[in-house]
Formats: sequence, structure tokens, C-alpha cells
Amino acid sequence: MDGNLWPTAVLSVVLLLTADLLPYSAAAFQEPYDLLYNNAVQAFYSGDDTNVVRYMEAALSSHAELRHTRVRCRLRCQDQHPFDETFSDLRFFDVVLRRAACMNQCIEEKVGSQSVHKVSEDVAQDFKRRIPYNYLQMAYQKLKLPEKAAAAAHTFFLANPEHVEMGQNLEQYKNQQDVDENFFVDQEARPHQRSFAEAVRLYDTGDYLGAITLFEQALVEYYKADMDCRALCQGPQKFEDQDHLRYRYSLHELISDHFTQVLHCEHECVRDLATRPGRLSTMENYLPLHYDYLQFAYFQLDMLEESLECALTYLLFHEAEEFMMDNVDYYREMLGHNGKPREKAAWYLRRHKQELELLLIGSETMGVEFTEGNYWSSTGGRNNTNRIPSSTDGWMEYVPISDKRDVSVVVPHKVSEGGSLLYDRVQLVQNSAALNGTQRVLLDQVISEDECTELRHLAHVVTMGGDGYRGRMSPHTPNEKFEGATVLKTLQYGYEGRVPMKSAQLFYQVSERARSIVESYFLLNSTLHFSYTHLVCRTAITGQQDHRNDLSHPIHADNCLLDPDANVCWKEPPAYTYRDYSALLYLNENFAGGEFIFTEMDAKTVTASVKPKCGRMVGFSSGGENPHGVKAITSGQRCAVAMWFTLDPLYRELERLQADEVIQALDTQSVWGQGLNINPKDEL
Repeated sequence: MDGNLWPTAVLSVVLLLTADLLPYSAAAFQEPYDLLYNNAVQAFYSGDDTNVVRYMEAALSSHAELRHTRVRCRLRCQDQHPFDETFSDLRFFDVVLRRAACMNQCIEEKVGSQSVHKVSEDVAQDFKRRIPYNYLQMAYQKLKLPEKAAAAAHTFFLANPEHVEMGQNLEQYKNQQDVDENFFVDQEARPHQRSFAEAVRLYDTGDYLGAITLFEQALVEYYKADMDCRALCQGPQKFEDQDHLRYRYSLHELISDHFTQVLHCEHECVRDLATRPGRLSTMENYLPLHYDYLQFAYFQLDMLEESLECALTYLLFHEAEEFMMDNVDYYREMLGHNGKPREKAAWYLRRHKQELELLLIGSETMGVEFTEGNYWSSTGGRNNTNRIPSSTDGWMEYVPISDKRDVSVVVPHKVSEGGSLLYDRVQLVQNSAALNGTQRVLLDQVISEDECTELRHLAHVVTMGGDGYRGRMSPHTPNEKFEGATVLKTLQYGYEGRVPMKSAQLFYQVSERARSIVESYFLLNSTLHFSYTHLVCRTAITGQQDHRNDLSHPIHADNCLLDPDANVCWKEPPAYTYRDYSALLYLNENFAGGEFIFTEMDAKTVTASVKPKCGRMVGFSSGGENPHGVKAITSGQRCAVAMWFTLDPLYRELERLQADEVIQALDTQSVWGQGLNINPKDEL
């Protein structure tokens, strides 16, 4: 080491440590967002809606400004105090301390003392989950600000799709005459995801020039968001399973632990940037997909130089992707040179690889296990035999949602249809093609008129209001009453003599008939099990039908969370992800409205409509390829047998297994005499 460096380095360390302890006179002061948030919550419970809005909007602004300031200051101080390629221990600490002092000064000049802005984990989680927008939408609603209320409700619901009450609020907003569709804006939208979603929309309409502009913008925003995310990782870290009040490791071990936590945080930025709010699953192959879309869009505009560049960039992520290698060969042949991938992506991947290597070293040092995740898993491309460049559109290894490429829903079985209907009287009315979709079928005469009549009479006795919805009489719309009953409950009524046992057995037998038809028609090579069976009736409430424009059952999918704005169906809880097929067997037609509809992923564009009648059954796969709902029932009562099936025997309906035992027993008294332990499953 250069001897002249010692006095300078030591002095700088001492001065910086001392300076950090001196009292600070802030040039500016920003109110802490947790204090503002607390004031807003207190105002809410005091009924002071004006101050709810005042303090909550200020809290959101303070939270955003604090984040922005930390990012800006950390990046600026890293640039001002870089690490040399070779340095001594003291030189290392000199840089670290100078960065710390720089960041403290920079941040405190903007927001005041940092200690004031330390918030509890509960408050931090509330802001992450967008809880402030729940308070805001209620306050805006009372203050008669429908535009702001709709935007706040929409923003909250995107991150909390399981929140039933907010979902109902949104439906009410959509039905208000003074609420425009453009009011539903995500106020916390991440720019890179917003641009990507809009680019995909333009791409799907054939506007390749507009799509290219937005995809390129999305890439710029993505890399900026990645840089911001990594800057935020430079703050304090949590050391799990370690009490640092009694920490006995050496200084270098402590530093190693801290930087390993930082590296892990930075590594997780890849996952974070590809995850939409409120979701557990990432958007698969998210960053590489930008380059896939771009290479094909540029090709459509005969911009082969750009196509080659983007195709080569995609191959940085997936070196052996056959369809893209074929595209590269085509572009090279047409252009007469090899081309190069984009340097930004190449640098990004080099850094990612270095992080992985350091994480493996750091994890071994800390004695913890680190498993590399494949954040850019590819979904496979098409086998291109005609030498025309292709994209991954429609050639996933699993069923795509409405032929869109950004996210697909995995279907764990071979997609086919056209098998036997098993019963001579059953008639095929429409197949998937006629219903404008995938894995759909419409059948008539599955049951007879007499069977319909008997099941309707059964429903009038055994169904209970709100069954399956924790007793809520109107779970989907306040304009209708919902009633339901399970197979096991119906058999119990038969045993008790409250309904004819013959009728109870008919319900069981009819549902089994429907299950076998669905299994056979869709050519499933494994057994289809019941996941849930429900005899249901929906009744229009008299006096509440004027000017009605809501739905009897909102548009949804049966095994994933439908996200129309992102054109995605998220196969994760609280959705019933194990469901594979669904069927609805109708019992009557003497009511107004109530048509069953399939839609596109936007939950608006109707692709097929089914008018219920006795003996008619619609069957379909339960995933995001089949969004569906029910139009408003404006008069009368609509009854049906609703069934959901699974290919996984682990998720068989428990009540159905008990019902099987009842039916199979010759002496039903021996079964019921043991007593029933009925635990109805809220599966709808």
C-alpha cells in the first residue's frame, strides 16, 4: 500500500464517522407517510371524509417521494464514489463511508432526518397492499367524487382480487350513469408493465408500428425500473435467525452477510418486475418476450436489421430456442451478415450471471441454501418449416389464452374433443368451433322433461338461500336471490323423509351422467372426479329490475383469477386451481334473461351465448381460455345443476365420496345411523 494513503484514509474514516453523529439541521422536512396515514385512518373512523382524503393523498405522495429520493440519492452517490478495481481495506471503507455520508446528506436535504421516516412493518405492508386506496374510495364515494372513487377502487382491487366487497363496489360503479369506463385507472401502475400491456394490445390488432414504439418504450422503462429496484436494495437488510445484539462474527463476516442479503434482494428484482400487483406468479418469460414480439413486428414492416438484432438478443436468454434460431438463419441469409445482439441486454445478463456466482459463494459462507430460479423459462416455439420468421404466438406447449402470447394457462391434459356422447338421446348442438372457442360443447336432451320437473320440485324444498356463499342471499348482485344445495344434503333430506329418496338419488345420478359425458366427449385419458356439485336456483327480485344492466354472475374463469386489463388469468389462490372442467345442466326456460355467455379475455367481448332450457348442458375446460358469466335474470327463476371436475384425485369432493357410500349401500340405515359429519365446502 502507498504509505501516503494511510493518513488520508484514516482521517477520512474518522471525520465521516464523526460527521454522522453531529446534529443535523435539515434544509427541508417532509411529513412521514406513516404519521399521515395514521391521521387519515383516525379521520375515517371519526367520519371526517374531507380529512381522510387530505391526509391519505398526502401519505401516498410522501411515500412515493421518499422512495424516489432514496433511489435518486443512492444512484447519485454510487456514481460520485465508485470502487476502484484494486483497493486496500481502508480504501474500501473510505468509499463505503463516503457513500453513506453522501446518501444521508442527499436524502435529508430533501425529506429531513431519515430516522423520522422509519415505519413499522405493518404500515409498510399496508402500502404494498394498497390499503390506502380502500379508505380513499369510501371517502370519495361519500364526497360524491365518482371518478376518483372508481379509480381508487380499481387500484385497490388489482392488488386484492380476492376482496369480495370491493369487487361488488366496482360492479356498482360500472353500472352508475355518471361513471365512465375511462375512470378505472390504476394509479399505481408500473410504467414498464403498462407500456408492455398496451404494446401487446396493438400487436394483436396488427398495428405493428405502434406496438414497436411501445415495446421499445417498455424496455427503456424496464431497465430503469430494474436500476431503481436495485438501488432500493442498498438499504438496511434483515438477518433472519440471527440476533445482532449478540453477534459474535468478525467484521468481514458481518459485511459478507449484509452484501449477500443485498445481492439476493437485487436478484429478486427480476421476479418483482415481472409480477403484477396482488399476484404470486410472475409473467412467464417476461423480459425476453419483449424481444420476441419486436423481432416479429419488425419483420412485418420489412425492417430485417432490427429483426435480426432482436432475435439475437432473445437468444441471449434462450440459446437453444429452435424457432428463434431458424429466424436468425433466415434474417442472416436475407441480409448477408451475422449481426449482433443489443449490448444493453448482454450487459444485463452478464451482471445477472455475476450475481448468481456471488450469491452461491455468499450463501455457502452464511450456511444457507440458495437455489437459482429460472426467471426466463421459455414456452417453446413453433417448428418453422417454410423459412418464414415466426413468433411464439399460438405455439405454446400448453393451451394459450385466446391465442394471446403474454401468459398462458397450463392445461395438464391433451386438448381434444369429439368423443362419444354415451347416450343415444343426447344431441350435439355446438362444438368448440361453433361456440367460437376452445374446449367447449353444447348438448341437448341430457335429461328428460320429467327429470327436469322432478329436480325443480326437489330444488324448491332442499335449496337454502346463500348456500355455498356463507349465507349471503345475493352474492353476485343485489337484484337476485341465490339458493343452493349439495348432493349429500339432498340425500340426507331423503333419508329424513323430507323429500322422496327417489328424487334425491336422481340428483346424484344425473350429475354422474353429466360427468361421464364430459369425460367421454373431451377424450380424457384419465378419470374425471367431482370437485363440487350444486343444485342452484337464481330468482329475480321483484321491483328491482328497472334499468338494470348488471350481470347475474360476473365474468370469471373457474380455476384462475381473471385479469382483463392484463389479458391474463392467474392460476393461483384463492382460485380453485385444481379444477379442470365445468358443466352446467339446465332445468327450465320459463324466465327472462339469464343467458350463459362466453367472452374474450377482456370480459366484455361476447363470443357465444347459450339460452338455457330443460335438458341443455354446456361443458367446457375451466381455465382462462373460457371466461364466462350469466346475464341478468329480470323475471322468474332459473335452476340448474352446476358441476366442477378435477383430474387430480387428491381434490375429489369429500361430500361426494360420502354420497357415493350412501348410494352404494343396500342398507342406507346402516350408513346414516353412524351419524353425519357434514362440512359444506364454499367452493363457488
